[in-house]
Amino acid sequence: MKNDDLRIITLDNCTDFGIKVNKNINKIRKNNKNYIIPVTSSRFSNGEGKVKIEASVRDKDLYIISDVGNYGMSYKIHGMKHIISPDEHFQDIKRVISATSGHASRITVVMPLLYQSRQHKRKPRESLDCAIALQELEQLGVNNIITFDAHDANVSNAIPKLPFENIYPTHTILNDLIDTERIKKDNLLVVSPDMGAMERARYYAEMLSCDVGVFYKRRDLSKVVNGKNPIIEHVYMGCDVKNKDIIVVDDMIASGASMIDVANELKEKGAKKIYLIATFALLTEGPNCFVDAYKKGLFNKLYTTNLSYVPDSIKNNKWYHEVDCSNQLALIIDKLNKRESINGLFDSKKEILKKIRSVNKDENRSICR
Repeated sequence: MKNDDLRIITLDNCTDFGIKVNKNINKIRKNNKNYIIPVTSSRFSNGEGKVKIEASVRDKDLYIISDVGNYGMSYKIHGMKHIISPDEHFQDIKRVISATSGHASRITVVMPLLYQSRQHKRKPRESLDCAIALQELEQLGVNNIITFDAHDANVSNAIPKLPFENIYPTHTILNDLIDTERIKKDNLLVVSPDMGAMERARYYAEMLSCDVGVFYKRRDLSKVVNGKNPIIEHVYMGCDVKNKDIIVVDDMIASGASMIDVANELKEKGAKKIYLIATFALLTEGPNCFVDAYKKGLFNKLYTTNLSYVPDSIKNNKWYHEVDCSNQLALIIDKLNKRESINGLFDSKKEILKKIRSVNKDENRSICR
């Protein structure tokens, strides 16, 4: 496929991110081309929506980018303000696909935050929304799906014949963290906030060549609060955290209460600096618990990506650090458009360790001076 066949559709929920991706593709290809095809989204007064593609997509390699977690958009229905939900964002993806009328040569759907990713396991009398959504995309003629840090990548078993690229932003986040915080490997420990995030924490620890610990969430199974059994206690398992710099890593932060509880436990055990990392900072209950925890010195900074919407009122806090992943996605799109493998694209353990060693050497020189 020729490189000029690449086209990108960014839905209204991720316009700024899509522009950054386009600029990074320009840098990679050393050109100044606009690969973005304009799309018009509109709604009738009763809430029904429609999408119109404003340019030809015939025989194009099309990438549709959508942030299904964007809660900063709204429309009026029957004269009342209505916040657009993930269900509606996903419906708009399907509208775009149908608007192509089958003319695109390939369609790749990019959902950095995978739609309904927490509804991924089959349980009695419970909906299996994520699997059903993936199957819908396959039936609509989608050729590939790209997501970041899926809550459980095994949900791709629902579409065994369809490519499913689950990308981890670990490389991008760690590079930013090391450059900003000048961390030292010898005094570092990665901690998983629960058993479910242990594989992710181990991956971070392997990248940094350091030890890893984990918290076990003991829950009250006799009660259900906000759809979950409430946590009674966080039980830590791992090496001594005293005087260590800690990285607590998870795929997403919902309310954030559990992450703050973990930070508090670590501080009580004598941890030094604490950095919280999450690919998606949903902060569904607002930032207040993080504001209070930061004032108490429970953590030093929250590192998260720009892969899903976070309002400026939260981004502007001193404890919040946004990691730009637009170049990472641009590299992936460039490779896939050229029919090249993306394996090893972000296999950067040697690079990460080299950067940490460089930081330590620089600091040692400063001390000697």
